[in-house]
Amino acid sequence: MAKKRLPLPKRFSAGLTEAAYAQLRDLNADWGLGNNYLLVVLLENLDLYADREKLDNVFREFIAEYGAPAK
Repeated sequence: MAKKRLPLPKRFSAGLTEAAYAQLRDLNADWGLGNNYLLVVLLENLDLYADREKLDNVFREFIAEYGAPAK
């Protein structure tokens, strides 16, 4: 039986740092998934593997260093 293909109806352009893109390439090498699917797996399952307190701290540190875009 053929494997199902996950539809990805939302599209956007994303800019990444070299370090972030290197992480995506490493994950692709390990799992054989394209960037779109890797991001889906990471974001849809974030609560399963990321400690909320640590994640909040990472975002606070990022905003303290780079700021946040105006809304």
